[in-house]
Amino acid sequence: MPGDGGSADKRHAPATLRNRDAIAAVLADWLPPSGTVLEVASGSGEHIVHFAAAFPHLGWQPSDPDPAGLTSIAAWRAEAGLANVAPPLALDAAASDWPVEQADAILCINMVHISPWEATLGLFAGAARLLVPGAPLILYGPYIEPDVPTAESNLAFDANLRARDPAWGLRDADMVKSAARAAGLAFIERRAMPANNLMLLFRRT
Repeated sequence: MPGDGGSADKRHAPATLRNRDAIAAVLADWLPPSGTVLEVASGSGEHIVHFAAAFPHLGWQPSDPDPAGLTSIAAWRAEAGLANVAPPLALDAAASDWPVEQADAILCINMVHISPWEATLGLFAGAARLLVPGAPLILYGPYIEPDVPTAESNLAFDANLRARDPAWGLRDADMVKSAARAAGLAFIERRAMPANNLMLLFRRT
C-alpha cells in the first residue's frame, strides 16, 4: 500500500478544477445519505479529496491500477488531512477480484473511454458484486449517443484516443447501458454536463 507521498508526487489533471463543482452538484442528488463511496480509477486523487470535503458525512475509498496514480492519491490525501478519505487501494476494474468487499456507492470518472472495454465490463461486474440492491453506480465522461449530435471536439478527442490505443475511445451510451443491464444494473438517469460530458446513474437491481 502506498504511503503518504510528498507534494512532488501529486499529479494535476487540469480538467478536475473545471468539472469538480459541476460533478459535486449532481452527486448531491445521487449519493446515499451515509456509507462508503468507492471511487474506481481515482487518477490523480484531486477529485476524491474535493468530494470528501464537500460530503463529510460519507467515507471515501480511492483506488487506481497505476502505482504512480496511487502515490499521487496518497499525496493529495496527506495534504488534505481529511479523516473520511481512506488510503488508496490498487484496483484494476477489469479484474474479477477486487480488494474491497462492499460499498454503498461507486463513482467512476473518465475511465470508460480511456481504458479497454473489458475495464467497463469489469466495473459493472464489480458493482454488481459490491452494491446492495438500489445502491448507485455513477459514471462521468464523454459518450456517443445515437440520437444526439456528437460535438466536433468529442469526435476529435475520440480519434486522438484511438490513435493512442485502438482499445480506447468514446463508447456508445446505449452499449454501455446494455452492458450494465446485463450485469444487473438498471439505468436510472442521464444528466448533461459542461464541455459535452454526461453523468449516468445506474442502480443495482
